[in-house]
Amino acid sequence: MRILIILLLAAVSVMCVPAGYAEDSTSFIGAVSSGKPILNLRPRYEFVDQANLAEDAEALTMRTLLGWQTGSWYGLSGKAELINVSRGINDYNDTLNGKTQYPVIADPDDNDINQLYLDYTGLDNTLIRGGRQAINLDNVRFVGDVGFRQVMQVFDAAIVENKSLPNTNLYVGYLGRVKTVTTRDFDTDTILLNARYAFTADDMLVGYGYFQDQSNAIGAAGFSGPAPADTSNQIIGIRGNGAHPMGDNWKLLYTAEFASQTDYAGGDPRIDATYLHLGAGAQWSGYMLRLDYEQLGSNDGQFAFQTPLGTNHLFQGWADQFLTTPRQGIQDTYVTGSAKIAKATLQGAYHLFDADNGGLDFGDELDLGLTYPLMKKLVGKIEYANYQAGDAASGKVDVTKFWLTLIFNY
Repeated sequence: MRILIILLLAAVSVMCVPAGYAEDSTSFIGAVSSGKPILNLRPRYEFVDQANLAEDAEALTMRTLLGWQTGSWYGLSGKAELINVSRGINDYNDTLNGKTQYPVIADPDDNDINQLYLDYTGLDNTLIRGGRQAINLDNVRFVGDVGFRQVMQVFDAAIVENKSLPNTNLYVGYLGRVKTVTTRDFDTDTILLNARYAFTADDMLVGYGYFQDQSNAIGAAGFSGPAPADTSNQIIGIRGNGAHPMGDNWKLLYTAEFASQTDYAGGDPRIDATYLHLGAGAQWSGYMLRLDYEQLGSNDGQFAFQTPLGTNHLFQGWADQFLTTPRQGIQDTYVTGSAKIAKATLQGAYHLFDADNGGLDFGDELDLGLTYPLMKKLVGKIEYANYQAGDAASGKVDVTKFWLTLIFNY
């Protein structure tokens, strides 16, 4: 319903364009017809071996994104995009099919509107967007579209982005509904505030506040004791990040970020934790190496810092063992590296996981990836994740995952 209201308001704004504009129907039709098609095909094979399950999971899925991006007509443009996810091999638990004898691969079937929105850019240095859309802020730690999964996370939302101030990007958004990667939809009343200042083209300072009024925003696994009745929460933080040039080919990489998460709009009072990310490294030509420390803190074991709207697959290892932060919190010390060799891009990461509260060893993980352009518009990817559990009291088990993906973009 909210997306329909947003689109109706946008349609009214079209009708409110001055009369001379509205009469120029040829230019309106031309703007639509002069747009460009959207076609993305992503077949993927995924394998999961999980130590506490007798059956291994195998999935062969195909994601198709099909749509149209219009041209601009007096500052108005639009995007319509459909999604289809189907499967050829179905030996896995997609979280909806009840196949709990298999490990989870969170790629259910889907036929839906993926994105449908209108843009208005008629105001100087300003974008106004309303409708169903993907949203990616900063490094997508707190707000992202979870693009790795076959079903993207999308939002029924209205946003305003302004770049009037020098080197500054101001972002305000309202989320009325979220569709998750498992195709489940949830009503929400969430406000997104983000302000980014660029000292240089490569050095940024960001302040943000994300206010999520949603009773089921966080799963019960993030809490100790009774299940929470309401998990509405707010995250407020500051982030410094950059790749500062140090000569012709060298760049100094750095990240320093701190955030707090507390209850909001009647949320459970146990929601009270902090987030810290410190990292540094170097990049030389096509080679990168860095060391990072990320802490999702614990409130004395009662609750741990959560990122319910983030692209969590990119953090705490690709094996997805910490999509919900354990109530003890987590300290992740990790090394990442990448190398561009001819046309191939190699990636690797090694993580050491420890509890923030209680001294548990949560294990370690090795992630490896290879990306290679097979031909124009077609890219191939091979990825591997091996998670080794730590202390038995952590409740974790060994997990190995493997992905083979093709990506075609028209």
